[in-house]
Amino acid sequence: MVETVGQLSPQDWLIHADTHAVIAALTAEGAVARFAGGCVRDAVLGLPVHDVDIAVTCPPEDTLRLLAVAGIKAIPTGFDHGTVTAVTSSRPFEITTLRHDVETDGRHAVVAFTDDWSADAARRDLTINALYADLDGAIYDPCDGLADLGARRVRFVGDAERRITEDALRILRFFRFYGRYGVPPADVAALAACRKLAPLLDSLSGERVWSEMRRILEGPSPSEVILLMRGEGVTDRLMPMALSPGRLRVLAWLESRGIVVPGVGVSAVRRLAAVIASGDPLADTKRAEILASSWHLSKAERGRLLGMLSTLPEGLEVTVDMPKPVARRGMYRIGVDRWRDRVLLAWAEYRHCHGAGGCLPGARGSAAWEALLRLPETDAVPDFPVSGRDVLALGIAPGPGVGMALSRLEAIWADEDFIHDRPALLARLPDIVNETEGCG
Repeated sequence: MVETVGQLSPQDWLIHADTHAVIAALTAEGAVARFAGGCVRDAVLGLPVHDVDIAVTCPPEDTLRLLAVAGIKAIPTGFDHGTVTAVTSSRPFEITTLRHDVETDGRHAVVAFTDDWSADAARRDLTINALYADLDGAIYDPCDGLADLGARRVRFVGDAERRITEDALRILRFFRFYGRYGVPPADVAALAACRKLAPLLDSLSGERVWSEMRRILEGPSPSEVILLMRGEGVTDRLMPMALSPGRLRVLAWLESRGIVVPGVGVSAVRRLAAVIASGDPLADTKRAEILASSWHLSKAERGRLLGMLSTLPEGLEVTVDMPKPVARRGMYRIGVDRWRDRVLLAWAEYRHCHGAGGCLPGARGSAAWEALLRLPETDAVPDFPVSGRDVLALGIAPGPGVGMALSRLEAIWADEDFIHDRPALLARLPDIVNETEGCG
């Protein structure tokens, strides 16, 4: 029997009417329901709680029925593994029947349902995730997770190798949770198991790998985690290429603590670009393509990653001392979002290489980089005020000549720092059309 060992401080989510309604529905016929995992862990640490998960002793078919009787919408989101999601006006609640593993193959598990809280805790990955609490806030801790939380120690439940062989993704989960909750030194048994069983990562789907790597990169100290993973041979299985944790460290500091700029925040894709970039656009593009394919990045994520690492338009190089007109032309040519990404990566590389020195040392350099980053708000480029209709109005037949004339006029407009308005550009358009027709 698992005894209570502590008490949660008052929590808004714990006293919310929706929470009480869901628990009342689940326990209406004598089942026991407790909050489980991350919501208890983060509440103990005084961190914001986002997802509220519930463990319950009744089987999933009873969970569905009890919620329906109470008028609460229920979705069988993982029914074979005992999971039902209750949907309320305030939040969803993921409710899972207590279970233990019957068979595992490193990727998927066959489970059996149980009413044994210790057995349910024993199948969880980390001790800090094997915490439970009841509606009154009483904490149940069958795996000594509270002591590990207090020591900021991240370790596997029971035997580390066994936990990993049950699901190889737990290697990445260990590093993710260590990055968020742990302090050095990392658990020796956990590291040894991760190092020994790293080849099991090859069996994982790209989606699962990217899901965890994204969270690792979004963490508070991604460079330290990547270094630790590299030391244990984990990144060799996932990213068999030269890595730059130093550049990543600077970028993560800029994103999260160094600057406050509208439109700029933590980006896993940008941090991925920082850690794999070598300075050779052709090689970096190939690296990005390999990772985007193997990790199944979305089309938008792939495009953004390639946009940060591919060759810039001819004549464009993002530097701390670039003149403002040149910077505005560059921003216009590659777009605002890509501009911000490229400036941040260039800034991180500059600080990584020069520290507080360089051609613009100290505060002068920081101010110059931030000015480049703020260009979209301080010196926004207007929309090009001429269209194909204006070219056609001069009697030009539809075809490639229309685009050629527009592109030529737009290039002149950009080269002259976007100072000309629509009337001025229309006045120059006939000459541009004549020139392009002559070239044709």
